[in-house]
Amino acid sequence: MANSKEIKRKIKSIKNTWKITKAMELISTVKMKKAQDLAVAKREFVLEILKVFSRVEHSLEKLDFFHKKETWKTLAVVITSNKWLCWGYNVNVFKKVSEYVNNNPKEKIDYISLWKKASIFITRTANNLIADYSWDFSDNISSLFSRKVSRNIVDKFLTWEYNKVVIFYNHFINTISQVVVAREFLPLEASEIKKYLDSVVEKHFDIDKEIKKNKNIEYEIEPSVEDLAKHVIPMILDMMFYDILLEAKASEHSSRMIAMKNAKDNANKIAWELTLVYNKARQAAITAEVSEITAWVEAMKEI
Repeated sequence: MANSKEIKRKIKSIKNTWKITKAMELISTVKMKKAQDLAVAKREFVLEILKVFSRVEHSLEKLDFFHKKETWKTLAVVITSNKWLCWGYNVNVFKKVSEYVNNNPKEKIDYISLWKKASIFITRTANNLIADYSWDFSDNISSLFSRKVSRNIVDKFLTWEYNKVVIFYNHFINTISQVVVAREFLPLEASEIKKYLDSVVEKHFDIDKEIKKNKNIEYEIEPSVEDLAKHVIPMILDMMFYDILLEAKASEHSSRMIAMKNAKDNANKIAWELTLVYNKARQAAITAEVSEITAWVEAMKEI
C-alpha cells in the first residue's frame, strides 16, 4: 500500500482535476445556451421570409437550385469541432462520412471542412479538400461569415460541376441527445423549404393567419416574381446553413458538457475512494505507533 504522503498528493491532484472539469462543464453549458438563443432570435425575420416565399413558390421550378446535374460529383461539407474532449462528437461524424463513401462508391467527392478536426480527418484519409474554414470560425458564429461560406457552397453547386451538396454534422435534439446526419443541402425541394420555415415559427405564430393576411395585400413586384425568387432562395439557404452551424455548435457544447460532467463525477468518486484509503493508512500507522508505545511500557514494567 502507498504511504500517506503519496495518497494525499494523489487526492490533491484528483481534486484539481475535478475543479477543471467543473469549470469546463459550466463554460460549455453557457455556450450551448447562447447557440440555442441565436437560433431562436431570427423568428420574426423567418416569418417575413415565409410571407414572401408564399408569393413566389409557384415560380421556383425553373430555378437551378431545384435541379440535379448530370454528373457523379458530390460536394461534401464536414462540420466538426476545433478541439477534442467532447465525447464521440467528432468520431461519429467521421464514421458517418466513411459510411456514406462506402455506400456510394461511384460518386467522386470533393470536401469542404469547417473546424480543424474535419480538415485533419479529410487530409489524413487522402481525400480532395477544396476549401478549409478551420481558422476562420470561432465559437461565436457570425451570420455574415456563415453567409460567406454558404454563398461559396451555392456558387459551386450552380457551376453545374456537382450533382448535389451533402452536409455532415451533429443534429441537436436536446441536451443529452444529438444525431449525426448526412443532410442533402442542394438541390432543394419547395416542400422542404416550406417545412423548414414552418418549423422555425409554427410554435410562436399562427402561420395560416399571417399568410392569409399577407395575401390580401396587393404588391407590385419589379422586375418580376422570378427575379425576386432568385434573391429570396439564397437568403433562405443562408438561414438554413446558419441554423446547421448553430445546431452543430450546440451539439458540440452539449457533448462537451456531458463529457466534463462524467469526468467530474469520476474524479469525485476517485477522490472519495482515495480518501478512504488514506484514512485507513493513517489509522494503521496510528495503531502501529500505539502498539509500539504499549509494548515499550510493558517492557519497562519488567525491568
